[in-house]
Amino acid sequence: MAIKVVTMGEIMLRLSTPGFSRFVQSQNFDVNYGGGEANVAVALSNYGFESYFVSKLPKHEIGQSAINSIRRYGVKDDFIVRGGERVGIYFLETGASQRASKVIYDRSNSSITTLKKDELDWDEVFQNAKWFHWTGITPSLGKEAKESLVTACKAAKKIGVTISADLNYRAKLWSTKEAQSVMVPLMEFVDVCISNEEDAEKSLGFKAGKTNVENAEIDENGYFELAKQLKEKFNFKSVAITLRESFSASRNGWSALLHDDKDCIQPYRSKRYDVQIIDRVGGGDSFASGLIYGLLNKTNSKDALEFAVASSCLKQTIPGDFNLVSIDEIEKLTKSGGSGRVDR
Repeated sequence: MAIKVVTMGEIMLRLSTPGFSRFVQSQNFDVNYGGGEANVAVALSNYGFESYFVSKLPKHEIGQSAINSIRRYGVKDDFIVRGGERVGIYFLETGASQRASKVIYDRSNSSITTLKKDELDWDEVFQNAKWFHWTGITPSLGKEAKESLVTACKAAKKIGVTISADLNYRAKLWSTKEAQSVMVPLMEFVDVCISNEEDAEKSLGFKAGKTNVENAEIDENGYFELAKQLKEKFNFKSVAITLRESFSASRNGWSALLHDDKDCIQPYRSKRYDVQIIDRVGGGDSFASGLIYGLLNKTNSKDALEFAVASSCLKQTIPGDFNLVSIDEIEKLTKSGGSGRVDR
């Protein structure tokens, strides 16, 4: 029987400019759907899990289109509440070279902001589940979404479901003060914390040494110390931190570290990839889903981390939010390092 995993969050309509064109010059948009927890649900379904996505979407055709986008990849929608008036939208302009990508949100009053904690039977949601994943985006969407998430965490924790959280701080959604007032108390439910240096600082108040991502400067010891501090402060079983070196919008160094109770008692840094980026949106979500897969299936946590980093490396070469790569492709990359030669 497939392992049951549950994610909870918002799926949005993504309208992106074709290719690398700018907002002001585009006459049309490419249409996709995506969102942190939905992206994780799709990837986990592709990896063979029984993957459920919890959310709320309007009853009209755009809401149904959003549901269809994840059904296509086998994600189960049993716990998507229908109601509210709109699907959240985000507009994406993909950057290149020294021109950064831009995101504009149009998600106020979307359906998930009206999801009340008693609209779902949480015991049913987590029945036979092994894992529950959420991101810091969900509690930033308002009081109802936050209370529903807290209720979900309590229900999952009560029956021993492993809970992972990707901190995912978004400055356009809330302030640092607001984030910390909500996220710090939520950490009591979390077993596996996933972060980068900015998320840890903005959401939890912990800084990673002398790292300067924009100058592509990584203070590895600073990251190691950050992982140790987070694990000690919140009693996490595992802390995973992604390390992005931003040489330009088109080229990033990509690796991660893991500090856990099993094999990485001292922080362990993965192999590093030099990524020529096609679409970095969803890169963190593909890392999270890869780590969940690895921690549930690999014999040791170091292999789990390598799987997660490789899966995320491949995602950043694929347009759209979803990570549409196979386990075999990821395993091949972890072994070969990735020459990019044609597979004939």
